[in-house]
Amino acid sequence: MSDEEHHFESKADAGASKTYPQQAGTIRKNGYIVIKSRACKVVEVSTSKTGKHGHAKCHFVGIDIFNGKKLEDIVPSSHNCDVPHVNRTDYQLIDISEDGFVSLLTENGNTKDDLKLPTDESLLAQIKDGFNEGKDLVVSVMSAMGEEQICGLKDIGPK
Repeated sequence: MSDEEHHFESKADAGASKTYPQQAGTIRKNGYIVIKSRACKVVEVSTSKTGKHGHAKCHFVGIDIFNGKKLEDIVPSSHNCDVPHVNRTDYQLIDISEDGFVSLLTENGNTKDDLKLPTDESLLAQIKDGFNEGKDLVVSVMSAMGEEQICGLKDIGPK
C-alpha cells in the first residue's frame, strides 16, 4: 500500500489570494464582502438576535462593484465571510482605440492596454468628450478578484 505513488494535479489559483476571511459580525456598512462569488460594497447590514439554538445572523445587502447589481446574503455572525482585496489605481489616459479599449500609462512608464471603456453611459461620455477635446485625463481603475474596471475620471488640465 505504501509503495504506490500518488499524483495530485494541482489546479492552481483557488481564488484564495483574492480574498481574506473576516468575521461576519465585524463587517460594517461601506465595507466590502463577497456575495455569490462577486465583490460587493455593503450598503445595509442588519443583525438578528440569537434563536433558541443558535447564532445571531447578519443580513448583508451589497451592490456589485463592477455591474451594480444588488445581492443579498445571510450569514451567522460568528462565521467568517470572504472579503475581497479591493484596489483603486490611477492611470493617465493615452489613447482610445476603435474597438473600445483604452491605452493607459502606468506609474513606471509602461502602457496598459487590456482595459475596456466603462459601460456606465455618463462616465463613458465624459471620457470620450474629454479625450476628444485634448484634455489630460487620469482614470481611476478599481480592481478586485481578478476583475478590473474604470470607475472614475479626473481632469488634470489641457495638454
